[in-house]
Amino acid sequence: MISGHLLSAADLTKDEALNLLSTAKELAAITDGPNKKLPTLRGKTVVNLFFEDSTRTRISFETAAKRLSADVINFVAKGSSVSKGESLKDTAQTLQAMGADAVVIRHGSSGAAKRLADTQWIQAAVINAGDGTHEHPTQALLDAFTIKQHLRNDKEDLTGVKVLIVGDILHSRVARSNVLLLTKLGAQVTLVAPPTLLPVGVSDWPVKISYDLDSEIEKCDVVMMLRIQLERMADSFFPTEREYSRRYGLNSTRLSKLSKNAIVMHPGPMNRGLEISAESADDLKSVIIDQVKNGVAVRMAVLYELLGGAQLGDSK
Repeated sequence: MISGHLLSAADLTKDEALNLLSTAKELAAITDGPNKKLPTLRGKTVVNLFFEDSTRTRISFETAAKRLSADVINFVAKGSSVSKGESLKDTAQTLQAMGADAVVIRHGSSGAAKRLADTQWIQAAVINAGDGTHEHPTQALLDAFTIKQHLRNDKEDLTGVKVLIVGDILHSRVARSNVLLLTKLGAQVTLVAPPTLLPVGVSDWPVKISYDLDSEIEKCDVVMMLRIQLERMADSFFPTEREYSRRYGLNSTRLSKLSKNAIVMHPGPMNRGLEISAESADDLKSVIIDQVKNGVAVRMAVLYELLGGAQLGDSK
């Protein structure tokens, strides 16, 4: 069981990560049945504290909490007291007064989740749902769950699985968390991007670096395409969108070069026609919809482990 907070994929040992994936598998099997709701977190309150828009992640956490019978409070910064100047500290103390047991925070500043967890502002468990360009640990967990489901369902970890992560590594919290978690579980990770979209110090990461997608595409078991964050592209990281798509986009030609059992992933939202073609996103190799579905089970597992819910299968 994990305890305290989940701020980074680095917080998890290999055994803890595998246990979370096992719990998620059990929860998915239970909630796929006729009774989707479990009483395990009855009486607990989970707050979704979102300073950034993210419909997919927020709804996933909300669904996960409700399926475990927790009470859910959705706090969106836009239109709230935050937009009137209220600080993170004041907001946290308000949530503490309301009796929050867990706070799922998404924030535009790297380190915001750790700041919340390290202070005495709130005694709740803190779950990082994305902080700046830093990390997004539950996305990495659901990605690992999806890879295991499709490629290694009968194996304990991801040893030997070859994963390509392609695109805007520089701004991607998803890439950082996936590198930490997937390599910990034994996967061989290759980052593919133009040099301008790789962060300083990436040579110290436990990965291979490539600038040529075509030379790597045939070797991988998983190709994970990252969203080009157009809102952060004011500094001209590549000449044109068309040029980027030509060199680093997943199109039908590259899709045809993938091995028979390879899968296509994307954390969403997608820029269809830029980093991934419509044909690739909708192909039978695509497991993008499964990623969304698996996000609920994985986030249920995280909440269950952090909040110490009743035993699975206990219906009292």
